Amino acid sequence: MYRDVFGSEPSVVASAPGRVNLLGEHTDYNQGLVLPTPLPYQTFVEASAAEGLEVYAENFGELKRRGLEEPRQGDWLDYLAGCLWALRRRGYQVPGLRACVRSQVPMGGGLSSSAALEVATLRALRELYGLPLDDLDIARLAQEAEVEYVGVRCGIMDQMASSAGRLGYGLLLDTRDLSTRLVPLPPGYRVAVVDSGVPRRLAESGYNTRRRECEEACAWLGISSLRELSLADLPRLESLPEPLGRRARHVVTENARVLEGARALEEGEVERFGELMVASHNSLRYDYEVSTPELDRLVEAELRHGAVGARLTGAGFGGATVALVEEAHYEAFCKGVLEDYPQARFL
Repeated sequence: MYRDVFGSEPSVVASAPGRVNLLGEHTDYNQGLVLPTPLPYQTFVEASAAEGLEVYAENFGELKRRGLEEPRQGDWLDYLAGCLWALRRRGYQVPGLRACVRSQVPMGGGLSSSAALEVATLRALRELYGLPLDDLDIARLAQEAEVEYVGVRCGIMDQMASSAGRLGYGLLLDTRDLSTRLVPLPPGYRVAVVDSGVPRRLAESGYNTRRRECEEACAWLGISSLRELSLADLPRLESLPEPLGRRARHVVTENARVLEGARALEEGEVERFGELMVASHNSLRYDYEVSTPELDRLVEAELRHGAVGARLTGAGFGGATVALVEEAHYEAFCKGVLEDYPQARFL
């Protein structure tokens, strides 16, 4: 692809995966615990050194150019420009990038296509310019690019999962100190990601509202983060005005589910892990109120047709679900879900 566009071979080729979150939804911006896993979908960046930014995106069929001093422009090139901006702000002398981008990560399904693009871009820049960056540095720079240049107030989970995750493992991540532990996924089971067919039209506004409600709950409780609370503090939440009490309850109980889920996986308790996925969905549905009737129907169909556990994944308000299914029953599972929910799309 690079030769077709630019007439020469690229100097480097880098890639990074999308991710799905097994447990720990809406906890990362509360300094909480999350359990994502990378997916076998990659974003590829073929690149060479250049002055300024010149990028062809195969998925859009577009070639865009931008000077490094230009501000964000609200398009897909912002994500690559933000990576260069973050590096230069740290003092790294990177003059630019000429690249071709091709992504297998479905966009708009909550699988972190933006984080995969950022991490792949930073990996390419690291190799091109010999930058002393480890996986944690890459994740932090990618988040800085998205938050401070692109303007999306995301947590760091997506970038950490893409940068430090490993196929076949969950990444137990403490977003307070960024410590991680790889947790093996059960052999003989498949992680199924299913798009509900409902665009996440309210995801951005709803996400910002939930984030603000968590901050308000902290102000009422006199704490800096909901991470300071444990299950023993649940009675304190009853004094909060609605809906702040339910929002905080979701975060506190979800953190506990992540820890219990990691333990269940490590000890081979697959059924218990599935129960925790369902409990997480119910908490997102009733306490955090980010589900939709379509997501609820899809989760119910997945459980009815053999999933050990299922839940919405991502910000909610549409988008995708994640289910854990025995590999031997996967074809029957897919057929049954599609019969009950024809607009489902398996990713």
